[in-house]
Amino acid sequence: MDATNQFFPTEQKLTKVTRREQSRTLLENVGIHVSRYGLVATLLLIGVLKFTTGEAQGIQPLVASSPLMFWLYKVFSLQAVSNLIGVIEIAVAMLIALRPFSARLSFVGSIGAIITFVLTVSFLFSTPGAFQFSHGVPLLGDAGQFLIKDVVLLGASISTAAEARKEH
Repeated sequence: MDATNQFFPTEQKLTKVTRREQSRTLLENVGIHVSRYGLVATLLLIGVLKFTTGEAQGIQPLVASSPLMFWLYKVFSLQAVSNLIGVIEIAVAMLIALRPFSARLSFVGSIGAIITFVLTVSFLFSTPGAFQFSHGVPLLGDAGQFLIKDVVLLGASISTAAEARKEH
């Protein structure tokens, strides 16, 4: 066998690489669609819940202890703060869902989702009891268990923003 031929890919190797790239692209496409419309569904459902009294009361400790959002209760009532957050979440969901029609609007929605989830992830550090220490090890408390999913939602938001940004 010629020594120079071992460094050049054969047609069989190139075919395998091409198939792998195509399957990765399909997998990435499915992943981005599941991420995008999973975000849409999550934001819509959570946004609609914000209009209920129970949800307004449920988020109050999180928002009130946030150094970024506590001031909202000085300006608005408990329910008005929850309603405002709900309107924002629904609007962001709708913008993200517009991806087939407008990459730019979907990108704006994804940026809104990034901001939303950066704020909610920050609650992990500002909400009393989000972390509990047991034998010197930080463990998630009840609030932390509720909030930790937002790290994944933040990642999905970043991913959908990056994908939409490629198109506009």
